[in-house]
Amino acid sequence: MLINPKEKEKLDPRIKRTRNLILESFGSLLAEKNFESISVQDVTDKAQINRATFYSHFQDKYALLDYSISQMFRREIEKRTLDACHYSPDNLRNLILAVCEFLSGIHSSCAQPHQQFESLVESQIKKQIFDLLSFWLSKSKTKISTEIPATVATWAIYGLASHYSHMKKRPALEKFVNEAFPLVAVNLEQFA
Repeated sequence: MLINPKEKEKLDPRIKRTRNLILESFGSLLAEKNFESISVQDVTDKAQINRATFYSHFQDKYALLDYSISQMFRREIEKRTLDACHYSPDNLRNLILAVCEFLSGIHSSCAQPHQQFESLVESQIKKQIFDLLSFWLSKSKTKISTEIPATVATWAIYGLASHYSHMKKRPALEKFVNEAFPLVAVNLEQFA
């Protein structure tokens, strides 16, 4: 989940600019129409690049979505400095809050998200949550395996955030997170 900062530095500035152009065009298209109806040609037209340039960066629109979600969620985690932390109840609460806000934002900004789009988002976000929790828990001095607790907490966090983002009448986010927190934390208390 965590990118090596030196790896980021190695990217040529032209590659970064082109990727950002593709990502911005893709994000703009997602706000206009659903993922299933977006073609690579739509993205290249909007970005004003040729298809060969697109394919030198991404295998297809699914790889683009995966990368896009990965980068957006990673920025959300980095903004909250959760990637530089260890496990604590406050950090867990902030992670739940971040995932709820992120998924709510995606559902608000994307035109008609459908099952295929949502399953691609789910797999990327759950992978990053699991990686982050595993990173946190690996810093604890316990000899208990962290894989099962990280898996259970990942599914719980994502499930709660997905439920929240789909609610027609959402309660205040802080209230929701305060109610959900003990359900996730009970699984991880042994690592505090």
